[in-house]
Amino acid sequence: MLERKICYLQIAFNVPMKHVERLLPRIPRDKRILIEAGTPFIKRYGVRGIRRIAELWQGYVVADIKIVDGAKEEVEMCASAGANAVTAMGNAPTEALDIFVETCERLGVDSMVDMMHVERPLKVLRPMRKPPTVAVLHRGRDEERTRGKVIQYKHVTKIKSKYDILVSAAGGVDLKEAQSAAFNGADIVVVNVIPKGSPWTGITPDQDIATLAQQFLKTIE
Repeated sequence: MLERKICYLQIAFNVPMKHVERLLPRIPRDKRILIEAGTPFIKRYGVRGIRRIAELWQGYVVADIKIVDGAKEEVEMCASAGANAVTAMGNAPTEALDIFVETCERLGVDSMVDMMHVERPLKVLRPMRKPPTVAVLHRGRDEERTRGKVIQYKHVTKIKSKYDILVSAAGGVDLKEAQSAAFNGADIVVVNVIPKGSPWTGITPDQDIATLAQQFLKTIE
């Protein structure tokens, strides 16, 4: 499970399986590195894709399935495939989020609530019976190139002043943004592995992922 006082690097794979199978074994084994089965990856490969990542990494695996309903079944599917954490959307009904957190706790996996397009994360957290393990401050990939759309670090302190949970920063993260995330108190920094030629920010399959992972770890220490 995740520990306090450690800043983690979460590497999110959103590329075809052939790239995952080639790149993932090159990433250094480090307890500060979490590997994510990204949403596009899960939509392409389903539970089988999560299971394959868990086989290749054998460390901490995040299933970014973005649950909005049917939380019990979807958490169970991800957990059975080897996920250590599962995501749900912050704009899902409170009832779904409560079932989501409850099911994650029962199965021994961490719950991550994605606050993409949520203006006030505390309004999501307050009605919940129990808070999640992690609140994710997320600038969507389609928002990355929009002027003025930034990761809202102002919410880090607000969340942590009310809840003993971790905060993750995601969306268009490069080395400079990773440094800002860590400086502003984020516990997890999410970096995307994206197809070459994509308009988004991240690591492409032709880059040296091992060296870049070490650079990110050093940046967020």
